[in-house]
Amino acid sequence: MDIRLLKAAIFFFFTVIGVPDNLYIVLKFSLIRIIEKKLLPNNIILMTLALANLLIVFSRVIPQFLHAIVIVNLFDDANCKLFGYAYRVSRAMSICTTSLLSCHQCILIAPNTRLWILLKQKVTQNVLAIIMAILLVNLALYRTSFIYANARKNYTSPYTLHLVYCDTDFLTYVSYIANGIVFASRDFLFVGMMTLASVYIVYILLRHQRYIKGIRSSDKVQRRSVEYKASRAVILLVVFYVLLYGMDNCMWIYILTLSNPSRTLVTGRSEMFQNILQDVPKHSLLDTWKRNYMCVQKNQLR
Repeated sequence: MDIRLLKAAIFFFFTVIGVPDNLYIVLKFSLIRIIEKKLLPNNIILMTLALANLLIVFSRVIPQFLHAIVIVNLFDDANCKLFGYAYRVSRAMSICTTSLLSCHQCILIAPNTRLWILLKQKVTQNVLAIIMAILLVNLALYRTSFIYANARKNYTSPYTLHLVYCDTDFLTYVSYIANGIVFASRDFLFVGMMTLASVYIVYILLRHQRYIKGIRSSDKVQRRSVEYKASRAVILLVVFYVLLYGMDNCMWIYILTLSNPSRTLVTGRSEMFQNILQDVPKHSLLDTWKRNYMCVQKNQLR
C-alpha cells in the first residue's frame, strides 16, 4: 500500500472518531446547561476538554488528511499562522484541562481538613475562572505562532521546523531553543501535576478500601469492586498520558539539539504522537474515571 494512502486512512480514522466523540460531549453538556440552568464543575472541565480536542481535529488532523491525499500547498502564510495558532492553543488547553480535571477530583475526595475544605470551596466555585485564566496564558504564550509560521518555502533558516503543510522558522538559535524549552516545560509541569494528583487519588481509594473492611462481606465486595475500577481508570489515564506526552516531549527535546531538523523527522513526530493523544481511549478513560468517582462519592468516601 502506498504510504500516502496509509496516512490518509489513519487521519480519516482520527477525523471520523474524533469529531463525533467530542461533538457528542459538547452537545450533551450544552443540553444539560440549557435544561438545568447550571453545569457541575467536572462537566465544565470535560466540556472544555472536548472543545479543545474538537479544535485540534479541525486545525491539525483534517489538514493532515488533505495533505495525505495529495492536496499540496493547502495554506498560504495567513492560514498557516491561523491554523498553527489554533492548534498550539487547543493542544495546550487539552493538556491543562486534563490536569485540572485530575487536580479537581483529587481535591474533592481529599479528607475534610480545614485546608482541603477551603480548596474545595474555592476551586469548585471558580472552575470557569481558572479555565479562562489558563486560556489567556496559553493565548499569550503561543503568540509566536503568528510571528514564525508561514507557508512551506524552498529556502528557510537552519532553525526551522518543517511541518506537514507549513514551516515554523524561528530565524535565530536563541528563539529556536527558548520556544522549545518553554513549551516542553509547560507539558512536563501539567503532566507532573496530573500524575501527583492521580497518585494521591489512588492512595485515598486504597485507604478507603481498608477502612470499610469491617462492613459485612456483601457490601465490602461491592465497594471493593467500585474502588478497583476507579483506581484502574486513574492508573490507566496516568500511564497513557505520561508515556505518550513523555515520548512526544523527548522527541521534541531531541529535535531541539538538531541544527536543521529534517522534514521527515518532524512530520513523523507529529503524526505518531500528537494525533494519538486526541483519540478515543482518552475520552473513554475520562468517562470511566468520572462514573467510578461518582460511585465512590455516593458511598461516602472519606
